Amino acid sequence: MKGYRYSRWDGEQEAFSLDPRAALDALSDRMMEGLTSEEALDWMRRHGFPLAGMDMPVLGSEDLQSLLREEARSLYERYDLSDVEADLQRRLDEILDREETGLRDRHGFESARLNDFLDRRHRPEQRTSQRVEAFRDFSFEDSDAAEDFAELLAELDRMRSLEDFLDREAGHFRGSEPADYETAQEIRERLEELQQLAQALETGRFDEISAERLQDLLGDAAGGSFVLLRDLESGLRDAGYLSPDGTSLTPRAIRRIGSQALVDVYSALRKQLGGEHESPGRGVSTPRPDETRAWEFGDSLDLDLSRTVLNAVKRQSAGGRPPGSAVSLGVEDFEVRERDFSTQTTTVLLLDMSWSMSWEGRFPAAKRVALAMDQLIRSQFPRDHFFVVGFSTRARELRIRELPEVSWDMGDPFTNLQEGLMVAERLIRQHPSASPQIIVITDGQPTAYFEDSQLRVEWPMGYGGVSPRAVASTLQTVRRVTRMGVTINSFMLDDAPELVGFVERMTEINKGRAFYTQPSQLGSFLMVDYVSRRRSRRGR
Repeated sequence: MKGYRYSRWDGEQEAFSLDPRAALDALSDRMMEGLTSEEALDWMRRHGFPLAGMDMPVLGSEDLQSLLREEARSLYERYDLSDVEADLQRRLDEILDREETGLRDRHGFESARLNDFLDRRHRPEQRTSQRVEAFRDFSFEDSDAAEDFAELLAELDRMRSLEDFLDREAGHFRGSEPADYETAQEIRERLEELQQLAQALETGRFDEISAERLQDLLGDAAGGSFVLLRDLESGLRDAGYLSPDGTSLTPRAIRRIGSQALVDVYSALRKQLGGEHESPGRGVSTPRPDETRAWEFGDSLDLDLSRTVLNAVKRQSAGGRPPGSAVSLGVEDFEVRERDFSTQTTTVLLLDMSWSMSWEGRFPAAKRVALAMDQLIRSQFPRDHFFVVGFSTRARELRIRELPEVSWDMGDPFTNLQEGLMVAERLIRQHPSASPQIIVITDGQPTAYFEDSQLRVEWPMGYGGVSPRAVASTLQTVRRVTRMGVTINSFMLDDAPELVGFVERMTEINKGRAFYTQPSQLGSFLMVDYVSRRRSRRGR
């Protein structure tokens, strides 16, 4: 069993104020598993979550309910309530004994007054509260008995509550410590409070719960965790990460999730691999406004005019020309801006969303990489185009704003890579570039395809077999995409022979690269390939 050490909370709930960025990071971890933002929030409230910067994990509502049940169990195992009603009966009988003795002394053994008293006392009611109720309008003659009975009558409502409680719960108490009436009332009130808190937690009525009271009952960790659970949604909303109705992520949140995904999958790479797409040739280029150099033969006349004129003025001044004379430019004065030459790419990431991607953490790893790629390209390669296409039995473009909440297609086992390539082909034609590429992340061979505009599915032929028509149709599309000059790089999340064989045939046609990798290594593999354009692992 896990154990945690907590420092004491002083009762100030600000000590447990929510860090929205850390909370969003925890939320994104759940969403990587395929949950929507609403589902992830509900999961976190129920099950708790680790929070960066805190030594303790945040306890979920189910954890808090377990602690409440444990506190109730400790009361059941400590106390014995079997004698509580007898104790209450004895208390009433002592009062009635004094009154009966006084009545006999003053009125004799045969009187209407005494008979009325005895009739009330010996009614067949079994519950103490009913016996007390029988004397509500009786005028006690013994002053001490009257005073004690008035105190008992004031307790009538609590007495009834205790009797109802004992009817329900007395059999659950197995302890050895006997409880008197007052102790039993305290136990009842505590257990009822524990039950009310548990019900409020179970139904999400957090506004009915006092964090300070929860701390008094369960300790510092429970009180602090409750504050964080209670403020989770409002804190994310106030920070601009959730929409006002709390049902969806904002663009700001998606950017943050992408940045964190980039950190997660890229942190293992060497810093020098994070530069531009370097190109030895002259192609599309961007100037560096802060760097210039002297013009050389063959350079374009992309002159930095201010520095060129300044060079001419300095040269003429050094040669003795008087100030204010006309400035004449020479070739030696020319200064040009340095330029960065880089390739512009259009990249389409094909993300397998078939049911098998839910195994072994494959889909969360792939989705995290897609978010990281989008963040990398937006921040480092803004001229590049990047798209994500999901495919299972059908393929569709996934907008970046929907990517954090997308999940694998539950119950859909077919893989239509052919249509994924067709969607990618359309996107590349719409956004042409000098270096188009398709990145395929998959864990299975094709099992769905189109024939004469008709969707068809095809189970593999036997265990470890292939789907020959699906494979043939997909490879035909690969040939067409290859003729467009598109590079296809494949990342396999399974090393099944049928998948490896298909990818090898696709690579032979396209001359792209293919890698087998575990989900935990996918980010490093893909990032290295994209940024440095060279293999970081042995490819197939």
